[in-house]
Amino acid sequence: MHGDPILAKALKLARSGKYGQAIKTLEAEVFQDPENFKGIAESSRVHHLFDDPGNVHVLKDPFQYHYLLGLCCLYAGDFGGAFTYFNRAKSIKFREPGPLLGLALYFLRRGDTEKAVGLYLDVQDLDAGSTIARRALNLIRRSGGGEAISARIQGGKAFRLYPRFPGGGRPAFVLPAAAVLAAVLAGSGLFFFARALPGPQRGGMEDSALAGEERSSPVETGGVYRYVLTVDEVISCYNEARLFFNKYRDEKAKYNLNRLLESNASAPVKNKARLLKSFTAAPGFDTLKDRFSYADVAGESVLYRDCYVIWKGMAANIAREENRTSFDLLVGYDTRTVMEGAVRVEMTFSAEINAALPLEVLGKIVILPGNSGAFVLEAAGIHQIPK
Repeated sequence: MHGDPILAKALKLARSGKYGQAIKTLEAEVFQDPENFKGIAESSRVHHLFDDPGNVHVLKDPFQYHYLLGLCCLYAGDFGGAFTYFNRAKSIKFREPGPLLGLALYFLRRGDTEKAVGLYLDVQDLDAGSTIARRALNLIRRSGGGEAISARIQGGKAFRLYPRFPGGGRPAFVLPAAAVLAAVLAGSGLFFFARALPGPQRGGMEDSALAGEERSSPVETGGVYRYVLTVDEVISCYNEARLFFNKYRDEKAKYNLNRLLESNASAPVKNKARLLKSFTAAPGFDTLKDRFSYADVAGESVLYRDCYVIWKGMAANIAREENRTSFDLLVGYDTRTVMEGAVRVEMTFSAEINAALPLEVLGKIVILPGNSGAFVLEAAGIHQIPK
């Protein structure tokens, strides 16, 4: 990284644990490189760049920029952003071990042991002395892989598997979760998370089973409800929710619980459903196991109340205030071919959104007051896609 003051500055910030500031520094350069605007040439910003040759900005070493961005996202806890930038770095130099180690850790955290093992073996082919690849493969052999390792990584107990920053070693310290969140929010505004990661033992299951009146009289006999369920359907729906919850499939669990809450299920059953729902956790880009499409939600939005979705698209009608930002997400329009629909995204702080770039939003479905079923996305995570 000698000779490039931007890379040197970002590396110094990263090695001090200031990941958000490092991300912001690097992105300011990456998003000016015309190479990152392929496929969106109709944007006014891209025309401006190419129409005035004096404004064309080319990165000195695009591999190093994308690889360092991947590392910063990884250490900041943004595995989705890390995946994007490691993939980009790999496409530039496919025989470099660093991005492969980052991608392997991403898949290992998702529980996709097969892809992770393949990448670690590729690293060993390129660098037979890689201690990280050897350490990871030994851990996979001992534990059998899958959810056990995923929980270990999510719990912050596998930093020895993280690829190193250029120059050797890890940063001087790794920030705790709360400090990482604050640093990323303050430094970037484009990569942020608000989530609670589940541990290997799921809390909330202890007293969740239906018992007594909840099981003997699970339905109401009068009233008007959106969904009318039988006794067996109420019990089955609730038990399925418990099974999904215990497997950390919180969005499917909430879908079932929402059906009960909108139905003729009895008050005791609904109270139990609300209690179980309160134990669900906010996911990250890489931990959301069940994906709901825009069409799914738009068709029957109340069933997806408080569920998290990940939708790609383009931003329009951006409104930025001192303490909040909102915009319309044109879902599916990231390919500039078909738009599935539009939804308002609400962010609880001010951030710059580049309307010329596609973006991916992790958000919670919030149903608006009234009976129209209208909803907005309360953003829990967002990152813009550099290509």
